[in-house]
Amino acid sequence: MYIKIFGWILLIAGLILIGWTLFNSYNVFTAKSQPPEFFKAEKAVSAGQGKIGSQDIQAQLEKMIGEQLKGLLPADTLPKMLNLTVWSMLAFILISGGGQISGIGIKLMKNRNESKIH
Repeated sequence: MYIKIFGWILLIAGLILIGWTLFNSYNVFTAKSQPPEFFKAEKAVSAGQGKIGSQDIQAQLEKMIGEQLKGLLPADTLPKMLNLTVWSMLAFILISGGGQISGIGIKLMKNRNESKIH
């Protein structure tokens, strides 16, 4: 009897985990909520005006490249894409884990029912 109750608990826990993950994924991908921030965009620090020589040229080159890239991609695009990718992987792991937990619960209930028949 206790095994059957434990099987039901595992089945319900796995289904809750799957449902919670799907609900949060739906909210993230419909922009109702933000994905967890694993990566953050760093603010660019402007180079000092007193530098001379190759460091000054390098700073100017980095600034020009940065300005060109801003025209192609907004500054926070890469971190957002990385955050969505990590959330997708995490959601996959949570859904798989919920399926495994539910599967164990079903096996416990099935084994308990088979032992009653024999």
